[in-house]
Amino acid sequence: MGRWEPDASGRLRQAAMELYVERGFEQTTVAEIAQRAGLTARTFFRYFADKREVLFAGSELLQEEMVTALEGAPVSASPMDAVGLALDAAAAMLGGRREYSRRRQSVIAANADLRERELIKMASLSAALADGLRRRGVADPDASLAAEAGIAVFRVAFERWVYARRSSDLAQVMRESLDQLTTLTAQRNRRGTR
Repeated sequence: MGRWEPDASGRLRQAAMELYVERGFEQTTVAEIAQRAGLTARTFFRYFADKREVLFAGSELLQEEMVTALEGAPVSASPMDAVGLALDAAAAMLGGRREYSRRRQSVIAANADLRERELIKMASLSAALADGLRRRGVADPDASLAAEAGIAVFRVAFERWVYARRSSDLAQVMRESLDQLTTLTAQRNRRGTR
């Protein structure tokens, strides 16, 4: 093996995903991932802290992109419209990787510790969006409620997109899910005023 490994991170990520799907997350070792990628375990640890990080690497970038989109919303945008722009940013980042996302989701669904880690990631995204809304002047509890609603839409839309039988556009599924939430809220408001 040479000192320079082209796209070592990508090769490690692909090897890990293949092994996680074939053998299961718990049964896969870092050494096996590195060997499958044609690299060393030492190289693995240059890119990832542990084998979980293969699945969660990039979370910070996703959060940064979503918060940047939210904060870049026009001043006149409602909190939910700003959150909608954050969802658009997430769809732009993740939308081109449906098969990878499907496999990743199946690995996470099969492991309780990974599901917990995913929930923590979603809670962090929600907190970051709520902070971004507060910086835009949205008071609590509205900022927290809009952020939590946005993350609920993200999770439902992402799952619908990943498990859809036919190919679909993640941005469209996100928008449809956000519209569906708006419709449900309007129905509740109409019932409450009768």
